[in-house]
Amino acid sequence: MKSARIPGPGEPLELVESKNPSPKESQVLIKVLATGVCHSDLHLWEGGYDMGDGTVMKVTDRGVKYPVTPGHEIVGTIHQSGPDAGDYAVGEKVLVYPWIGCGKCPACEADNENLCDAPRSLGVFQDGGYADYILVPHHKYLARLGSVNVESATSLACSGLTAYTAIKKASINAPRYIVIVGAGGLGLMGVQIAHAITDATIICVDLDTKKLETAREMGAHHTIISKSENAIRDIIEICDGKGADSVVDFVNSSITAKMGMDILRKRGSIVLVGLYGGLLNLSLVTIPLKAITIQGAYTGSYRDMIELLDLVRKGKINPMISRRYSLSEANDALIDLKNHKITGRAIISP
Repeated sequence: MKSARIPGPGEPLELVESKNPSPKESQVLIKVLATGVCHSDLHLWEGGYDMGDGTVMKVTDRGVKYPVTPGHEIVGTIHQSGPDAGDYAVGEKVLVYPWIGCGKCPACEADNENLCDAPRSLGVFQDGGYADYILVPHHKYLARLGSVNVESATSLACSGLTAYTAIKKASINAPRYIVIVGAGGLGLMGVQIAHAITDATIICVDLDTKKLETAREMGAHHTIISKSENAIRDIIEICDGKGADSVVDFVNSSITAKMGMDILRKRGSIVLVGLYGGLLNLSLVTIPLKAITIQGAYTGSYRDMIELLDLVRKGKINPMISRRYSLSEANDALIDLKNHKITGRAIISP
């Protein structure tokens, strides 16, 4: 098998050949058809996260070990199964759930493996989908695609799943106005999902006018250029002069998080999703006085992924794939992502 591996932080990916693994017990060997290129891959490649105070949290501090094969948005076909790997047929198309946990902590026991205390996620802590084959440790992490488009399905394991979980959190109290910050791959999925599962007026905020045009096409009722001098005022005015009921920040930088707090109405909630990094200074007294909720969202559960797949089957969501790369072009894919050259999602097809 061939795989594009990260030798160490900041080092170019190397194309490596190795022997195909043989699945045992409940394991399944998947022939990869497509893998999404995610910002988390970029953090893995760069080696850390900006903590906002001049320090970087290294991915190795979280348990990542190099060399590692990135890629956690994986779609493929059943190539070979272990003797206890269920009734999947060879050649059947599947989406892989990559957020594998330890199976023993409180989160895993509640079927929230994405929030595991000792995660073993594919493409992060285990080798992922920047390869032509991947060994999935148990068939329970697979979902049949059926009629869902192979390329579109890749984003449902991470960016789509993350957006779905975040919008669900933001829509618990039936908001009238939802502000979505960021119109990249995550944000555009968020716009579609908010349009599909809520009755809210959707306001999308970004720096890029072209991305905002796409956001309108996908269901945003209003778009705001974030660098505009009157951006905060304009958003509040759209929200009946009271501010947003919910803000979902798919960037989560110091600047965007501050904007989110500034436009939040009394009793509002802000969901922080992105991993851009930075610091946020809070006026603590305003949190109880406004009774606001601040929460994070990190990927989603297996059952969330199944719910999301169902929305795609019903035609309510159409993931946007804009760029395609070969396995040998994995470095180009990450560089293009870093330089903001990708709208929607890019994929690698071995």
